[in-house]
Amino acid sequence: MHGSPSGSTAADTSAADPGTGSVDALHVREADTARPGRRTGGGNRREQILREASRLFADHGFHGVGVDEIGAAVGISGPALYRHFAGKDAMLTELLVGISVRLRDGGERRVEEAAATGRSPAEALDALIAGHIDFALDDRALITLHDRELDRLPERDRKEVRRLQRQYVELWVEVVGRVHPELTERYARGAVHAVFGLLNSTPHLSARPGALPDRAGTAALLHRMARAALTSAAEERDAPDGDGS
Repeated sequence: MHGSPSGSTAADTSAADPGTGSVDALHVREADTARPGRRTGGGNRREQILREASRLFADHGFHGVGVDEIGAAVGISGPALYRHFAGKDAMLTELLVGISVRLRDGGERRVEEAAATGRSPAEALDALIAGHIDFALDDRALITLHDRELDRLPERDRKEVRRLQRQYVELWVEVVGRVHPELTERYARGAVHAVFGLLNSTPHLSARPGALPDRAGTAALLHRMARAALTSAAEERDAPDGDGS
């Protein structure tokens, strides 16, 4: 269920990747796709709207939330939202395209920084895992939103999400291959999808106080499990092409 970077199935990501409400996803700027709620300069109101829209859509479903409710959550009238977005569809598109851009660009940056500072492939992989864990713990609503609402995007924007997801997956596959050269490419890709499924399970973690480790403890646990999963996958050998037996 959670095999893609943002929560879709591995088959979806491999095969596909990934109105007035549509945005040109090819021109979404990273500055416009910062984590909803992260306040940066003049974009505070827009980011606040995106943060609350993400939370409300995840809690009540896209069609269960109106612009008046989103406006109330940020302290403005529903009609005032139209100064920032063309409508709910535009918010949904920016949220789902935006997180795909952020994951891809953040992953590329971590790998480049590791190479520039002479760190090992294993350290680059650790950086990728840590970055994805930050997303999975801090943006759980976006995982839920992706699972439920991706098909509501216009076809152009949905394809853009899939394209960005493919790039993110292949970045991981390349780094995993350096760490585990004994792992064939298709096994590495399958292992990466499985790790995404593990990390993107965070929306299902218990919210009951004291039921789980704190954030740092949960992040460390997820990191160890991700590395263990990839190491375990490296012990496998690819079956011959054909019937797979």
